[in-house]
Amino acid sequence: MSKSEQNAEVWQTTLKRSTLSLGLWSGSWLLSTALLAFGPRFLWQFDTLYSLLALMLNLGVGAVMIRANIRQVQAMDELARKIFLDAAAITLGVGLVCACSYGIMEDIRLISFEPDISHLMILMGLTFLVGVLAGNRRYR
Repeated sequence: MSKSEQNAEVWQTTLKRSTLSLGLWSGSWLLSTALLAFGPRFLWQFDTLYSLLALMLNLGVGAVMIRANIRQVQAMDELARKIFLDAAAITLGVGLVCACSYGIMEDIRLISFEPDISHLMILMGLTFLVGVLAGNRRYR
């Protein structure tokens, strides 16, 4: 096996490992978010100590998930990194612009309900997904 084949194999292994790690930490963050959102109501009747512990757990797992995301980006090749960063830039812009407008819509009585962060999270997730798919289609 040549040196370049060995390097490619090591890179593939690193990318698979970082992808698995990111998936596990993202799932853990999702579970800790569910615990933070529903635990006070259904598990510990809004006890402040348990709510603070759940919040600290959520923030800690979120920090590790962010680090796993950084490792994932570092493990990508140049093209995959470009696609990711382009999709992230579009998502940041869409999230910022829409969050500002969405937050004001209730104040100026264009909507009758209170804006919910989950709507923006869904929008940003879909924007990122479309951005990655479009980037892959464009460059591959």
